[in-house]
Amino acid sequence: MINVSDQHAPRSLIVTLYGAYGRFAEGPVPVAELIRLLAAVGVDAPSVRSSVSRLKRRGLLLPARTAQGAAGYELSPDARQLLDDGDRRIYASAPPDDEGWVLAVFSVPESERQKRHVLRSRLAGLGFGTATPGVWIAPARLYEETRHTLQRLRLDPYVDLFRGEHLGFAATREAVARWWDLAAIAKEHEAFLDRHGPVLQGWEHRPHTPPEDAYRDYLLALDSWRHLPYADPGLPARLLPDDWPGVRSAAVFRGLHARLRDTGAEFVGV
Repeated sequence: MINVSDQHAPRSLIVTLYGAYGRFAEGPVPVAELIRLLAAVGVDAPSVRSSVSRLKRRGLLLPARTAQGAAGYELSPDARQLLDDGDRRIYASAPPDDEGWVLAVFSVPESERQKRHVLRSRLAGLGFGTATPGVWIAPARLYEETRHTLQRLRLDPYVDLFRGEHLGFAATREAVARWWDLAAIAKEHEAFLDRHGPVLQGWEHRPHTPPEDAYRDYLLALDSWRHLPYADPGLPARLLPDDWPGVRSAAVFRGLHARLRDTGAEFVGV
C-alpha cells in the first residue's frame, strides 16, 4: 500500500480525481469506484467515505444514483465551475508577455471584519499579490475566475474590480517582487520538481505504459501541480528572476500529462 503524504490529502485527491476523470464519466461515480480508484493511490475506504462527506457538506458533491441504481456522487454546478476555472490555469500555456493587470479594491465595515479575513484569504488563494492592504493585484486574465469566486461567496458587494497597467514609479519587475513572495513560490516549484521530475525521467525509459501505473503517477502529479498555478499566478517571464523554476516545473507537468493522462483513463474506465 502506498502511503499518502500530507501533500496528498484524501479530500484533495478526490477533487483531483473528479477534475481529471470523474466529470467525464457517464452519470455519477459510484462509491465503490471511488474506493477502488483512491485505493490505487493509497487511500483507505474509511478515509474516502469521510472525505466525500466533507465535500458533500461543502456543496461540491451531490449524492445520486447510477443508471444501475448504485449509490454515487456527481459534481454540483459550483464544483463544475471551479474545475472549469481551474482548467484555464492548470493546463495553461506560457503567459502573455504584457496582458495588464486586474485590481481588486475592497472595503469591509468593521462590523463585518470576519468577511475581510475571508476576502483576503480568497484573493491570496486566487494568486493575487498585495499592492497595499486594501488593493490586491493579479494578471488580467484572472478577472473572470475572480468574479465567479467573489460572487459565489457573496463577497462581491465589498469589492471593485479594475483593469489597468502599471505606470510607475518603480520598475514593474521591482514592484512585482514586493507584491508577491517570489522566493516562497520558487520553493514550491522546486518541491514539485524534486518529487515529480524523477517520475517523468523514469517514464521516459519505460517502453510501455501500464494503465494503473499511469493513473497513479498522473493523479499524484496533478494533485501536486494543480495548487501551484494559484500560488504562482503566471507572471510574465520578463518580470521574474532569471532561471525561474516555474518554467521547468511546468515542462515536467506537461510531460507527465502527455504521457500518462489518456492511458490512466483506461484504468478509470472513462
